[in-house]
Amino acid sequence: MGMLIGIDQDKDAIKASEERLKDFTNKKIINNNFAEIKSIFKELRLNGADGFLLDLGVSSYQLDKAERGFSYMHDAPLDMRMNTKQDFNAYDVVNSYSKYELQRVIKDYGEEKWASRIADFIVEERKIRPIETTFQLVDIIKKAIPASARRGGPHPAKRTFQAIRIEVNQEIPILGNAVNDIIDLLNPEGRICVITFHSLEDRIIKNIFKKRENPCTCPPEFPVCVCGKTPEIQIITKKPITPKEKEIQENPRSRSAKLRIAEKL
Repeated sequence: MGMLIGIDQDKDAIKASEERLKDFTNKKIINNNFAEIKSIFKELRLNGADGFLLDLGVSSYQLDKAERGFSYMHDAPLDMRMNTKQDFNAYDVVNSYSKYELQRVIKDYGEEKWASRIADFIVEERKIRPIETTFQLVDIIKKAIPASARRGGPHPAKRTFQAIRIEVNQEIPILGNAVNDIIDLLNPEGRICVITFHSLEDRIIKNIFKKRENPCTCPPEFPVCVCGKTPEIQIITKKPITPKEKEIQENPRSRSAKLRIAEKL
């Protein structure tokens, strides 16, 4: 009989999972970050697993729970912590980062072309008063982005909020090591399935899968491999699986989802 192990750093997700799975006995629900997967398995005295499913990014619950401060659609204190035990939050990013640091975060993690202007406006505004709420930040972003650029496309604050959330929770920096650790823990013929909602996340997963499928470091001109590195996984999804139009209509938040799957050799 198999065992289900659920890991999440959000205590609310742990509580909801324990309630939803209360009738299942062979399970372990763990309040931790998946970056600690090898330590978790060591504590559980497990050597490997037959499958891993990673559902990355923010959850609908976190977005809809106004007081968590993730959403630009609800007015709330700037927070955005997935792990509410940590001290560092969105308020700290917005009010203590230098202009250069803000620009880097918004540009790199939000892929926002107005990152420099938004960082400028944030720095100027906080000279007057601290930026404490989500709606304060939304107003600043709207002022920073020219009206002509706000007429079409997504909400003007979407990319900046996404970037700050990623910075608060260090989602991108931990992802690569965590996925490599998970591949190490897969049993032969076990599969890793990763759902991403952001181009940076998807790029990291794609590159790791390619590297673990073809780890050879020999120069291209070599007629045969001499480095001795052999494939560790087989990529199942040569192109990511994306939602169909019907699913997007039923769940608009699935629009940017991409699923990639690989199997351990």
